[in-house]
Amino acid sequence: MPLPLLISLGAAAAALLFAFVLYGQIMRNDAGSEKMQSISRKIQEGAKAFLFAEYKWLVWFVLAVALVMGFAPQLGVESGLGWNTALAFVSGALASGLAGYIGMHTATRSAVRTTQAATKSLSDALRVAFGSGTVMGMVVVGLALLGIVVFTILFGGSDESGSIAKHTIDEVLGFSFGASSIALFARVGGGIFTKAADVGSDLVGKVEAGIPEDDPRNPGTIADNVGDNVGDVAGMGADLFESYAGAIIATMALGAALYAGDPSMVMLPLVVAALGIVASILGTFVVKTKDEHGLHSALFRGLIVASVLVVGGTFAVVKAGSIFGLTFPEGVEPMNLFWAIVSGLVVGVAVGKLTEYYTGSGTKPVVNIAKQSETGSATNIIHGLATGMESVALPVLTICVGIAIAFYLGNPGGLGADGSTIEGGVYAVSIAAVGMLSTLGISLGVDAYGPVADNAGGLAEMAHLPPEVRQRTDSLDACGNTTAAIGKGFAIGSAALTALALFAAFRTEAQRLGKEIEHFTFNLSIDNTEVVIGLLIGGMLPFLFSAMTMRAVGNAANEMVEEIRRQFREIPGLREGKAEPDAARCVAISTAGALRQMIVPGVLAVIAPIATGFWSVNALGGLLAGSLVTGVMMAIFMSNAGGGTALTE
Repeated sequence: MPLPLLISLGAAAAALLFAFVLYGQIMRNDAGSEKMQSISRKIQEGAKAFLFAEYKWLVWFVLAVALVMGFAPQLGVESGLGWNTALAFVSGALASGLAGYIGMHTATRSAVRTTQAATKSLSDALRVAFGSGTVMGMVVVGLALLGIVVFTILFGGSDESGSIAKHTIDEVLGFSFGASSIALFARVGGGIFTKAADVGSDLVGKVEAGIPEDDPRNPGTIADNVGDNVGDVAGMGADLFESYAGAIIATMALGAALYAGDPSMVMLPLVVAALGIVASILGTFVVKTKDEHGLHSALFRGLIVASVLVVGGTFAVVKAGSIFGLTFPEGVEPMNLFWAIVSGLVVGVAVGKLTEYYTGSGTKPVVNIAKQSETGSATNIIHGLATGMESVALPVLTICVGIAIAFYLGNPGGLGADGSTIEGGVYAVSIAAVGMLSTLGISLGVDAYGPVADNAGGLAEMAHLPPEVRQRTDSLDACGNTTAAIGKGFAIGSAALTALALFAAFRTEAQRLGKEIEHFTFNLSIDNTEVVIGLLIGGMLPFLFSAMTMRAVGNAANEMVEEIRRQFREIPGLREGKAEPDAARCVAISTAGALRQMIVPGVLAVIAPIATGFWSVNALGGLLAGSLVTGVMMAIFMSNAGGGTALTE
C-alpha cells in the first residue's frame, strides 16, 4: 500500500478513536438530578424520532439512485457509473447519516451534563460542551477520510508505478455524491424543523403568553431544543461532511486527470487531510478558560493552533516529500502548492472573523441594529436586511482574493495559450479548498458546541436551577451563537471553493468526452446561448429554493402555533404551571411538517441539473456556475442577517 494511503488511513482511525475516547469521558460526567435527566430524555427521544423518520425517507431515495447508477452502463451510460460507483454512493450516504446520528446522540446527552457542570464552574461546562462538538467534528472527518481511502484501495489503489487510474477516482466520486444526497435533505429537513419549532414556541410563548424563553410551561420548548440538535448538529455535520469529502475527491480527480502517471498530485489532498486531523486533535487541548471573557478567545485559540500546525506539517511535506511517499512531477513547484494550501487556511479564518464582525455581540453592525430597534420593528427589519446585504461584500472579496492567489501560485507563468498552464492554477485552487477544510475536526467542534450550550441553558431554565447556573450557560450560549455564525460562514466559504473544484473536475471530464464522442461539443463561452440560459436558470435556482424553504418553515410553524395555542387554551392550569404540556405532540407536528415540506425543495435541487444536462451539457455548465454565484451570495446574506439580529434579542 502506498505510504500516503497508509498515513491517511492511520489519521482517519486516530480521529475515530479520539472521538470514541472523548465520548466516554463526556458520558462519565454527572448527568444531574432526576428532573434534569427526565427533561433531557424527552429531547433525546424527540431528536432520535426525527432522525429515524427522516432516514426512513432517505433510504428509498438512496436505493433508487444507487440502482440507476448500477444499471447505467447497461443503458448506454458509461462514464464513471456502474456498481462500484453505486456501492460508494450508498456508503457515502450511510457514513454521512451515521456521522449525523452520532453527533446528535452525543449532543443530546452532553447538554444535561453541561448544565450540571455549570453548577460548578464555567470552565467545566465549556469542557463538556466543546468535547461534544469535537466528537461530531472528529467523526465527520474520520468517517469521510476512511471512506475515501478504503474505496481508493478497493477500486484499484495503484499500479506498479504507483499511479492511480482515473476510473478509480471516478468511481470514488460516488462516495461524495452519496454524502451530498444526505446533506441536502438533512440540512433542509433539520432546518425546517428547528425554525418551525423556534418560531412557534417564541411567538406563542414569549409574545402572546408573556412567559420566558425555555419556560417549561411552553409546549413548544422541547421541540425547540430538539430542533437545535437535528438542524445545527446533525444537519450541519452532514453539510460539512459533504464539503470535506467533495473537496478531497475533486482534487484527487483533477490530479488523476491533469497529472496522469504521477500519483503524488492525487495523494497530496489525502496527506493534507491527514495532517489536519492530527492538528485538530492537538488544537482541542488548548481550548480552556476560567471566565466568560475568555470564552471566545479560548475557542479561537484552538482553531489558530490547529491551523498553524497544519501549515508546519504541510511545509515539511512539500520540503521532504519522499519521506511521506510523495515525489512531485516535473514542472510543479511544491512550495507554490504549500502557499496555495496556506491561502485556503487564511481565507477560512478570515471569512470566519468577518462573520463574527457582522454577527458578534457588541460589534458595530449588531449594536446599530439594536439601536434601530428602539424605534420599532420596521426600522429594525430595514437596517437588519441592509446589514445582511452589506455583509456579503467583504467575505466574497476575501474568497476572490484567495482564489486569485491560489490560481496564480499554480500558474505563475500566466494564462498563455497552453491549456496545461491554466489547469495547474485550477488544481491549486482545489488544494486550497482542502487546506481550508483540513482543520474541520476542530472548526466543526467549535460550531457544534453552540447547540449544546443552548440546550444546556434551556435545561437550566426548565429544571429551575439557581440563577448563577443559567448565567454561566447563557455565557456559553452567547458565545455559541457567534461561533455558530462563524461556522456557517466557514461552511459557505469552503463550499464555494469546493464547488469550484468540482466544477473544474466537471469541465475537465466534459472536455475529454468532447474529444472522444462524435458530434459532442463542449463550449462554456459567454457568447454561447445555451451557457447564458444555464447561467440564468442556475442564478434563479437559489432564490426559488430559498422561497420554497422559507414557505415550508412558515407552513410548519403555522401548525406549531395552532397546537401551542390549543394547549394553552384547553389544558387547565398550564399557563399557571399547574399542569404538564403535551411536548411530544409538538415534536410530532414539527417532525411531520419538516419531512413533508422538505420534499419539493430537495427534489428541485436534484432534478434541475439532471434535466438541464439531458438538454445540453453546455447549459449544465452555465447552470452550475450561475447557482454557485448567487448561492454563495444568498447563503452569506441569510446567515449573517439572521445571526446578527438574533444576537440583539
